[in-house]
Amino acid sequence: MNRSLLTIIAVVVVVLGFIVKGSVFTVHQAQQALVVQFGEPRRVITEPGLNFKIPLIQDVIYFDKRILSLDAQPEEVLTTDQRRLVVDSFVRYRITDPLLFYQTVRNEFGLRGRLAPSVANALRGAFGKLDAVTIISGDRPSAMHQVFLSLQDNAERLGVEVVDVRVKRVDFPDAISQAIFRRMQTERQREANEQRATGFELAEKIRAEAERQRTILLAEARRKAEILRGEGDAERTKIFAEAASKDPEFYAFYRSLQAYSNALQQNDTTMILSPDSEFFRYFENAPGTTPNTAPRAGGQK
Repeated sequence: MNRSLLTIIAVVVVVLGFIVKGSVFTVHQAQQALVVQFGEPRRVITEPGLNFKIPLIQDVIYFDKRILSLDAQPEEVLTTDQRRLVVDSFVRYRITDPLLFYQTVRNEFGLRGRLAPSVANALRGAFGKLDAVTIISGDRPSAMHQVFLSLQDNAERLGVEVVDVRVKRVDFPDAISQAIFRRMQTERQREANEQRATGFELAEKIRAEAERQRTILLAEARRKAEILRGEGDAERTKIFAEAASKDPEFYAFYRSLQAYSNALQQNDTTMILSPDSEFFRYFENAPGTTPNTAPRAGGQK
C-alpha cells in the first residue's frame, strides 16, 4: 500500500512538473512573443520577464526586437539615358507589430517574399529618374529617400518598420561590363602604343642629335689636326730650309744618306744603276776607294 501511494505521488509530481514547465515561459530583452491558441493569436508580450500560458493548448512564437537585415536580389534598372544598371541593395528593418507581422507574413521568410518585390519596384521607380553617371557616382540621396519612403509605407502594412535602405553595389550587366572592359583595354593599348611611338620618335631624335654632334666634333677635330699637321710640316720644312741654308753640302749629304737608307733595305729587291749615276756620288770618294773607283752597276744587296 505504501509503495502504491509513493508511485501515485511520484506520477502526480511528474505530471505537475510537466504542467508547470509547459505553462511557464520567459521572454528575453531582445525578444517579443505572441501567444497563440490552436493557431489563433491570443495576446502579445513585448516586455521581458516570466509569463504563463495554458499548457498543451497554447503555444508561444518568438520574434526578434533587434534591427534585422534583408538582402534584396540584385535588380536591373533602366536609367534616363537608356543605360541598364544592376543595383544590389539591402534593407534594415525592425518588427514593431508582432500580431500584424504574424497575420500577414508569419515569419521572416514570408516577409522576404512580400518585401523583396517592393524593394525592386521602389528601386526601379527612383533610379529610373536618374542617369547612369549620377547613380554610379553615388550622388543619389534624394532617390534613396524616395525608396525609403516607398518601402516604409509598404512595410507598415506588414507590421515592420524600415530603418534604412542602402545600396551595396551598382554595376553594369555582365555583357555590358565585358564590352566596357574590352573598350577600356583597347583604349589603354592605344595609349600605350602612342606613348611607345612617342618614346621611339624621341629616342631617334636624341640619337640623331648625338650622331650630328659626334660628326661635328670629329670634323672639328680633323680640321684642327690637319691645321696642326700643316703647321708642323711647315715648321719642319722651315727648320730643314734653315739648316740647309747654313751648310748646303752637309744637307745634300744627309739627304743622300736618307735615300740610301730607304732604298737599300734588307729585302730581295734588285737594283740596276749606271756606275756614274748621281745616286753614287758620295761613294766615289769614300774611304778605301780611289777617285776612279765606283761600285759596279748591277750590284745586289
